Amino acid sequence: MTRNEYRLLLALAASLMLHILPLIAQLIPASPPPPKAPPIEATLRSPPPAPLPPPPPLTLPEQPKPSTIPPKPPPPKPEQREKPPVAAKTWTQAIRQHLKKLDDSGQFYPEEAIARGLEGEVLVLIIIDESGRVTAARVEQGSGHRILDDAALRAVRSLRSLPADAPREALLPVRFRLR
Repeated sequence: MTRNEYRLLLALAASLMLHILPLIAQLIPASPPPPKAPPIEATLRSPPPAPLPPPPPLTLPEQPKPSTIPPKPPPPKPEQREKPPVAAKTWTQAIRQHLKKLDDSGQFYPEEAIARGLEGEVLVLIIIDESGRVTAARVEQGSGHRILDDAALRAVRSLRSLPADAPREALLPVRFRLR
């Protein structure tokens, strides 16, 4: 046999093996497939409520300490009669009066909020300097309506010349009610 005949014979044998191989694989019993794993069950739970971050700390400048020696009162003049003291208004009365002035001039309750029938109460933290001016203000608890919260901040920030009994820091409720 010649070399080409060997090659043809070898090719024929390889072809027969490849064609018979699928038939032989069907005759050999296959191992059973592995059992299916049970399905995974998952339930969703709401996450625990996240703690609210603490509000940023507010700092006030150091108050000067009063001197230990009290100043001497001026001697009373004999010809002057003592007048009864006039009741000075408190800082809360001053704030009420200021907010009433703003309301009377139409600058307190926003027109859009009136048109939409919005009402609410805003709790505003204010910081007052020695001269009675509001130096800082922020909403501590909103009304649920951004327009009312902004109006409350505008009104409180416009406070000027509060009486000396005003605290340096206070929580101020600002109410918006339709009549």
